[in-house]
Amino acid sequence: MFRPILALAALLFLAPALGARANDSMAVIGIGGLALVRSEAVRLDRQELFISRERVRVDYLFTNTTDRDIDTLVAFPLPDFTHGPVERVPDYRRALDFRTLVEGRPVTYELVQRAHFNGQDITGRLRALGLPLVGGDEFERRVNDLPEPQRAALLREGLVLGAFEQGRANIDEPLWTVSTSVTRRQVFPAGRSLAVQHSYVPFAGGTVDGRFSPARRASPEFQALRARYCVEDGFLAAFDRRTRPGGQAGLYGEIWLQYRLTPGANWAGPIGEFRLVVDKGDPRWLVSFCGEGVRRLDARRFEMRRTNFTPTRDLDILIVDFPFP
Repeated sequence: MFRPILALAALLFLAPALGARANDSMAVIGIGGLALVRSEAVRLDRQELFISRERVRVDYLFTNTTDRDIDTLVAFPLPDFTHGPVERVPDYRRALDFRTLVEGRPVTYELVQRAHFNGQDITGRLRALGLPLVGGDEFERRVNDLPEPQRAALLREGLVLGAFEQGRANIDEPLWTVSTSVTRRQVFPAGRSLAVQHSYVPFAGGTVDGRFSPARRASPEFQALRARYCVEDGFLAAFDRRTRPGGQAGLYGEIWLQYRLTPGANWAGPIGEFRLVVDKGDPRWLVSFCGEGVRRLDARRFEMRRTNFTPTRDLDILIVDFPFP
């Protein structure tokens, strides 16, 4: 397996823990929420995936292998969104800027969201309270308008961040996780191919806690991080050169991008032709991800191509940012 060591540059953007990951799949909506199902009738002939810090774009070519039209619900599952104690969530739909084209024409979609906390689905409870599932100014206004016993219960159970001030519960942020899928009705015409494109702005996770410092490399946390992003010795050597003692060059941060590849295995057979392009944006950053047969296209872009590809793991991309030259 080839693990590219890339250099990239831009300012670190610490957004909530939501990454660039998703892949079309057929779906059903049951009592427990959205479920992805396998299709034995529609084949995914081609998938071209482009990932950058600014935008994700994925182009599909589907073929209905039967002699009848197939009208089904199609879902594009996004990464889980985990609220943090210091992040302010923007207008989710507007910031995502999600766009779908079918045969070059724009189509509408719906967002299906569920909230989870400690393994429990709390969507119904939050909606009964009239609270948005995603945090932000509107959430803070509504939650602090609730009666005192309801606010106090949310704080006691650890569902929210806040404090009791002069006997009153004041809440700042939710602490649950939100799962989101973009859904639409799609007709796959009998015996024909259909071109579909999705594009959106990724939300990146990030940290500035220094997990790559040499003093921490024997820790289980670092070993898990290394395995997740296929970090090789060459990456660490480049990192050490950039973080030499003294000076601003030693400052750095991590950015995490994710893309959920595994739903691509839900179509009939493997993906016929798969192409991934990662655009690093600028040669001053370092990036690592797990890939096979990755090659350099130019100073910014790296490419991986596969045929008859069945994804067995999702894509995790690690970018290390050095904000100063």
